Amino acid sequence: SSATPVVFVHGLWLHATSWDPWVDLFREEGYAPQAPGWPGDSDTIEETRRHPERVAGKGIDDVVAHYAQIIRGLDAPPIVIGHSFGGIIVQRLLGQDLAAAAVAIDPAPIKGVLVLPTSSLRVASVALRRPANRNLAVALTREQFRYGFGNALSAQESDELYDRCAIPSPGKPLFEAAFANFTPNSPAKVNTRNKTRGPLLITASGRDHTVPHAISTATRRLYHRSPAITDLREFPDRGHSLTIDHGWREVAQAALDWLKQRSL
Repeated sequence: SSATPVVFVHGLWLHATSWDPWVDLFREEGYAPQAPGWPGDSDTIEETRRHPERVAGKGIDDVVAHYAQIIRGLDAPPIVIGHSFGGIIVQRLLGQDLAAAAVAIDPAPIKGVLVLPTSSLRVASVALRRPANRNLAVALTREQFRYGFGNALSAQESDELYDRCAIPSPGKPLFEAAFANFTPNSPAKVNTRNKTRGPLLITASGRDHTVPHAISTATRRLYHRSPAITDLREFPDRGHSLTIDHGWREVAQAALDWLKQRSL
């Protein structure tokens, strides 16, 4: 097929099937999309919940290597679209020239981001409060999901998304991101100075507790030394659930519009 490949990368606590509506939309728009899970994820949410030990201990480098292998099997460099920690992964892949372009939706902080909003620390503390969680899988309670993802939604919609999409995820990436600025070769380090990489779109949501607006804008500033395209798109009234809640299509359409604007 001559259709441009698109690879979707989920973040912590969401299963790859949370991208299903996006995959359908992008296919309708003429792309060749897929949404592989992280290493250790099972094909279904139910199976992943039953076997959290399969994802335990996986770190950022493991996830990047997993998606890099998938990309090398494609006929052309793909557009990569990631949410939250998936936003770190797609920035790593773009910085390594493995992707044609990237969309980082409310991306978790990369090395160099010094902003530490209280709400973000509260979400990360789900794993960070116990050092043993570095090598374990961590699950959110319904209340923790409501704070980290569904705070801009009704309680009913937040609970429905929790039941439909939430899975245990490895604690290791949270530790790696938390100590990135104290670790010389941190896996959360991205080649922000790459001059020849493809275009990058970063989004910032005004009501996001997990990746507050300030983190996304600080991430955008880290690219100031590269002449490559780095754009920012803001969603003032959205929370961290913006890729899966009732307003997902607005975000997906914004990504599509940006890709078309950039002739991608």
